Amino acid sequence: MTCFDRRDLGLLTLRLGAGGVLFAHGAQKLFGWFSGHGLEGTAQFMESLGYKPGKASAVASGLAEAGGGALLALGLATPAGGAAVVGGMAGAAAVHAPNGFFNTSGGYELPALYGLVGASIAVAGPGRISLDHACGHHLNRAWMVPAALAAAAAGATAAVKSRNSQLRASENAEEAPSAPDAQEPMQETSRDE
Repeated sequence: MTCFDRRDLGLLTLRLGAGGVLFAHGAQKLFGWFSGHGLEGTAQFMESLGYKPGKASAVASGLAEAGGGALLALGLATPAGGAAVVGGMAGAAAVHAPNGFFNTSGGYELPALYGLVGASIAVAGPGRISLDHACGHHLNRAWMVPAALAAAAAGATAAVKSRNSQLRASENAEEAPSAPDAQEPMQETSRDE
């Protein structure tokens, strides 16, 4: 029997902690668990943030968090799980970026941290205390890491660009002057009046 080393135990602890929190956060969005708003409430919220259509955005965000978190916690398909978390957190960071970095001012500190954790676990691998290890790493090949992270980056970039376009369109619509009312012809007044 092989003794697990500190690296394996550290990766297990990190995977269970971060993956569990991410799973719970995604389950709030998808199922309304843990005092969440569920899919309908999250869809409305996503629309208000500029992620349209709201329901598709809510499903994508919820799956990235719950699915990516579950995969990380289990140590299964680790590159895909980490990449899903990275993509989801990039979308969340875009919402918080105008508030600066720190969470105390509504900044992107936590999405950045979770994204970094997801990327780090994807790159480092899950360790020996994982389903990937038990399954012979068939879903955790070295080539899968850059492929999964590139796919997540492309998806997040497309989603954020679409959101930014939606927000610009909304701002332009609000700033556009309303159509002038039909003006009555001006009557000439004589100097004698």
